[in-house]
Amino acid sequence: MNLRNKNKFRAEISTSSLSDIMFFLMLFFLITSTLISPGVIKLTLPNSKYHQTVRKTEISISITKELKYYINNQEVAFSNLENELSKQIKNLDNVTVVIRCDSKIPVQELVNVLQIGNKLKIKMILATKAPNA
Repeated sequence: MNLRNKNKFRAEISTSSLSDIMFFLMLFFLITSTLISPGVIKLTLPNSKYHQTVRKTEISISITKELKYYINNQEVAFSNLENELSKQIKNLDNVTVVIRCDSKIPVQELVNVLQIGNKLKIKMILATKAPNA
């Protein structure tokens, strides 16, 4: 006499849909990672042994190696830099301006921008690369 049950229950998990979900997640992250910073200006920052991270950056000035000037990713001619910067700081208190310049530009170009900041009496910080970057 055979009393064993011939229909044994086996628990199975269907994983065919998991591969589709993983594919769509990977596709989503690839697309969104390219859109994170579409208006970034390519610069090679000077090196620094020590660095400090600024948490509240109100205004950013970038200078490329072709001597193109940008205020918050908006291109500005150097002759209009002082006027545009004064418009940007008009309604802000305790403004900090971060200067991001290419390491290949002449020092005089950086000094010219710092003189504008000194004239407008605003605090300016020069951005550099972190030691391990």
